[in-house]
Amino acid sequence: MSAIITVENVGKQYRLGQVSTGTISHDLNRWWHRMRGKEDPYLKIGDVNDRSLKADSEYVWALKNINFEVQQGDVLGIIGRNGAGKSTLLKILSRTTAPSIGEIKIKGRVASLLEVGTGFHPELSGRENIFLNGAILGMGKREITRKFDEIVDFAGVERYIDTPVKRYSSGMYVRLAFGVAAHLESEILIVDEVLAVGDGEFQKKCLGKMKDVSASEGRTVLFVSHNLLAVKSLCKTGLWLDNGISKEIDLIDKVIDDYMNKNQGTTSSSVTVEKESDGFIVHYIRVSNNGVEGSFNIEEDLLIEIKVSSQRSFASININLFFNTLDGTMIFATCSLAEKFVSGEFTYRCVIPAHTLNDIFYSLDVMVVREGPKVIHNLTETLTIEGIEGKREGDWLGKFPGLLRPEYFKWSKNNGNG
Repeated sequence: MSAIITVENVGKQYRLGQVSTGTISHDLNRWWHRMRGKEDPYLKIGDVNDRSLKADSEYVWALKNINFEVQQGDVLGIIGRNGAGKSTLLKILSRTTAPSIGEIKIKGRVASLLEVGTGFHPELSGRENIFLNGAILGMGKREITRKFDEIVDFAGVERYIDTPVKRYSSGMYVRLAFGVAAHLESEILIVDEVLAVGDGEFQKKCLGKMKDVSASEGRTVLFVSHNLLAVKSLCKTGLWLDNGISKEIDLIDKVIDDYMNKNQGTTSSSVTVEKESDGFIVHYIRVSNNGVEGSFNIEEDLLIEIKVSSQRSFASININLFFNTLDGTMIFATCSLAEKFVSGEFTYRCVIPAHTLNDIFYSLDVMVVREGPKVIHNLTETLTIEGIEGKREGDWLGKFPGLLRPEYFKWSKNNGNG
């Protein structure tokens, strides 16, 4: 069977701090090399995309030397930490950006669901956007009409189908966008982490639909998610990206096991984010406790600090914090009060009481929500920290089971039958 997607030596290079590819002198140098039939000289330089290291070059490789093939009907899961190059790879495969080097061969039409809002015109209604997206895929009006009711029913937005999508909540937006991508007839379906915006029931519905289009319709699916349980349940093979480089491509169970084993050795007590969205900047996330770097004492309070700033005010801002296992299982969530945000610089603090967490690894996600409600930051796997236990009374010294270890439960012992 011939491959439906072939990726050969693909790389994507960006220039730090610049919107364009470089200065006029760099552009002229590129043109001069091109006129002489020579390689772009700036493709020979550049750092790997490791955000923890200081840049030595003004160029960075978001992806470098990526090679793989996908067969028709396969479901490929793409995993990796933030900044690994997953979304960049999907944008290249979706043809929304071009690779700096290398070649991609795709047989068939591609339907993609990347960032929230991608592919929809905000001024058009849900109905009009369905027909617009179908036309972009090369489908006729009759063909789209045949699928229309199925898309609307799947998305659950019948009441708002003639309302401009700019008035949709982020959840409605995603439900309709996924319904369009999954039901319109394309040979390849590409889905990014955007499903995290939907509720649990809808995520389960989407995973079931992706399984169905692969098994019964023979469509090829590429799926990116930080929820490794979802990836494992859906995908046959996995591609692990790390700092823009392909670390491994193999059966999904092996790739996930190797990824988790590697992550257990990459704990940290703080991370610099410096990410802006809607004029709201998240500067850093830090945990404080009596543990060593990357760990915390489960018998002490755990302090999480999130430093933010904005030059504008918001009617409402709240910070959401999620504690997950390394396979993506959410253990619990907590959030600040939704209240007015006046322009300035602030540090949000959350205290997790002692004797709440267990002596295991935890991954922290942070989400910032403004009025609307609208998600303006969805920062997954920001930190990996390990709970460390002090002295334990009793003879048993094995690892205590469970994802949490609260001391809130009261035990007692009475004499006789009382």
